[in-house]
Amino acid sequence: MLTRRNFVLSLTALAGVGPALACPAPKANGTSHGILMLNADCGDPNKPNVFEPAILHINTGDTVTFVPTDAGHNSASKRGMIPEGAEPWNSAIDERLMIEFTVPRIYGHICVPHYEWGMVGLIVVGQDLSNLKAVKKVRHPGSARKVFRSLLKELEA
Repeated sequence: MLTRRNFVLSLTALAGVGPALACPAPKANGTSHGILMLNADCGDPNKPNVFEPAILHINTGDTVTFVPTDAGHNSASKRGMIPEGAEPWNSAIDERLMIEFTVPRIYGHICVPHYEWGMVGLIVVGQDLSNLKAVKKVRHPGSARKVFRSLLKELEA
């Protein structure tokens, strides 16, 4: 039976990064990074529908792979929360998606089916927070408002 733990263990084994914890975030491999799409937070199973990690800091030119670890999720850029000149994205449900980030600044991303419930995340490219003011102005429904507010506070700390 393929469980989340077994799936993550197999990912880490294939990547050659050694033994995994119960549900670790994907490890960066040079300029490649991973974000897991999960039904529940690894550290708090009472927190449903999350990206792990919720905030990812990368360098300009790095790639990020969104991994559909649990079924029913996707990744899409959030309109108004990506830098001018950056390409928006919207994967299919359960689709593994790899994106190269060439424009520095903050990117907001969501899981479309679980956006209102707070399945959102941030990617910071090149440590450039110059679009923070614009990103903070974007309105969000339901729990997404609270989660984005919390993530943006972490960036400012």
